[in-house]
Amino acid sequence: MNMFYVINGRRVKRYFLIVVALLFTAGVVYAERDNITVFSPQQPAAIYSVPTEKKVLALTFDISWGDTRAEPILNVLKEKGVEEATFFVSSPWSESHPQLVQKIVEAGYEIGSHGHKHDFYTKLSDEEIRKQIQTAHAIISDVSGKTPSLIRLPNGDFDKRVLRIAEELNYKVIQWDTDSMDWMNIGTDKIVNRVVSKAHPGDIVLMHASDSSKQTHEALPVIIDQLRAKGYSFVSVSRLISGTEVSGKTIQDKSAMLPTEL
Repeated sequence: MNMFYVINGRRVKRYFLIVVALLFTAGVVYAERDNITVFSPQQPAAIYSVPTEKKVLALTFDISWGDTRAEPILNVLKEKGVEEATFFVSSPWSESHPQLVQKIVEAGYEIGSHGHKHDFYTKLSDEEIRKQIQTAHAIISDVSGKTPSLIRLPNGDFDKRVLRIAEELNYKVIQWDTDSMDWMNIGTDKIVNRVVSKAHPGDIVLMHASDSSKQTHEALPVIIDQLRAKGYSFVSVSRLISGTEVSGKTIQDKSAMLPTEL
């Protein structure tokens, strides 16, 4: 008996296209496996802002060197009655300026870590990243009497690997949504305009208290007055994120960020 098989050309074509599509999808998933966050909702992310309808925001100040800018900024905050702010201090600066660190603490402001060596952490090995964060933690804790749990990485430089290690060391990585650009000394009016025009509820504002930022203490009083006129109040980063679901942003490896200190 002769047997004949009838092949449906359309069906074969359909199956062929399905197989090709599956293979293509698998290839894309494999190639982009380090950048896909859809399947890893619990993946650590840097915090740029928090979702809230309340007109609250956090003023933050990075310090890595110098001794002439921190005190004027503290004086402005005190004179304007700003009771909460967050200072991210590097451990070498903390070690060489313990009295200034204590003034920050005594004023009631939050202390965060700005790392140890001012370097690009994405270029370091896992062991070196861990050592940098732990060294800074030990020094800042000893000098300030506080145990920091927030870190703003030097140069704002991080990738998923740095985020993972920071989380393992019980740190939250804090970035910013509004950059004052004060470290570029672009002029008091421009610094004020950048902050006031870009600020929004739940915002984290980046400023500096290192000696390279010569206009921050002049712009700060105006920034505070104008934001208050818009109905804003000021809180620490910890208070801002406390009890609030963090609005994470997709993190790509080797994020290109402008240096936050010169």
